[in-house]
Amino acid sequence: MTLTFPENQQAAARAAFGLFSPEQARRIFDRSQGSGFEPRIVEVAPRTWFIQPGMVNVALFETDEGLLLVDCGCAGDGPALLQAVRSVSDKPLHTVVYTHGHSDHAFGLWAFLDAGERPRIVAHRALPAHFERYIKTSGLNARINGQQPGAAGKAWPDAREDFVWPTRLFDDRLELTVGGEQFVVHHGKGETDDAAWVWALERGVIAAGDLVTGYLPNAGNPKKVQRYAEEWADAAEEMAALRPSVIIPGHGDPATGTEAVADELTSLARYLRIIVDHTLTGLNDGVLPDEIVATLEIPEDLHNHPRLHAIYDKPEFICRNVIRRYSGWWDGYPSHLLPSSQDAQAAEVARLAGGVATLVERARTLAGTDLRLACHVAEWAFLADRSDKAAQACYREVLEARAQVEPSLMAQVNLRISARWVRSAGVEA
Repeated sequence: MTLTFPENQQAAARAAFGLFSPEQARRIFDRSQGSGFEPRIVEVAPRTWFIQPGMVNVALFETDEGLLLVDCGCAGDGPALLQAVRSVSDKPLHTVVYTHGHSDHAFGLWAFLDAGERPRIVAHRALPAHFERYIKTSGLNARINGQQPGAAGKAWPDAREDFVWPTRLFDDRLELTVGGEQFVVHHGKGETDDAAWVWALERGVIAAGDLVTGYLPNAGNPKKVQRYAEEWADAAEEMAALRPSVIIPGHGDPATGTEAVADELTSLARYLRIIVDHTLTGLNDGVLPDEIVATLEIPEDLHNHPRLHAIYDKPEFICRNVIRRYSGWWDGYPSHLLPSSQDAQAAEVARLAGGVATLVERARTLAGTDLRLACHVAEWAFLADRSDKAAQACYREVLEARAQVEPSLMAQVNLRISARWVRSAGVEA
């Protein structure tokens, strides 16, 4: 099956990831698949560069002793990143810090190793377990991330030799001295439990990894392992307390200016704490998860903050992730504890409605006024009879209409799973 990236999905990905390439996004672990763009290189402070070889950012610090590199991009970014680094410095690569083990941040280092560099590789103590989890769930991750086999035949790494493992691990805080200069690596849970950020004390620069991205944090991804919204807010506040003048984020553009950086970090922390506090209050008061999500309100100044737009995640996804963390998988409805299959439920709804055709007609009517509800009705029609051509067309079209009006990349991607299900039923989308 050929994966596609509809225009609004590409636009959201470009807004979130900068030099986004659909081809690279489908083959993140293919060393021969670069982004196809010339890397962006910006000197954000003396001897300090923001480098964007593709969908991820890299921080480079030059010292008299050698280079400190924070993250190394996707596998296919390796050659372009090496060239970009060598365009600004001929110093040896002394140290690499992985901010976390995600597929777009920790897999381009091979190009430097092939060129003869032998840096120490620093990561949080939880990162090897992150890599091990990738090996255990290679099929799952390939599927949910839409990956296709690369030149080496793999869609996702599934063996230890597919990774460049760290050589030095730390727990909460690690002080590094490179070229007589101090760099402090901090642990801070956020998108992952192995997240780290680097404070270049003498330069006033933070390399934040995905703890800062210039948009609403990815703290609620519907298909991924647990995120940590509370600790993410803690990390943002800890960074803000240092009064940095520059932040190199994991994605998006750098943040510059002490006051602007402080505003972004404190606003980010407040945004997350509002969601966490609202969720915990509801759970403690016995409110059902659906109602907790439905009553979540984000203040207008945060909703409209230029560096916190919900272009990747959504506040309600973050809310549900907090619910999952503290209250288990059951949504509280008694009938959902030991449910009948979704297909059986849909068939009964269709019978009560007078047939699949009635559901299709109702879904199309609702699509003009209530797309959220229309998606449920269209899905019932499809699940009641997956071979019904009208139900297939309705399901695909209504869910696509919903995806077209969603600004969140994660919402767009997952709503469009409906088209994949229709193709699986034997009809070309």
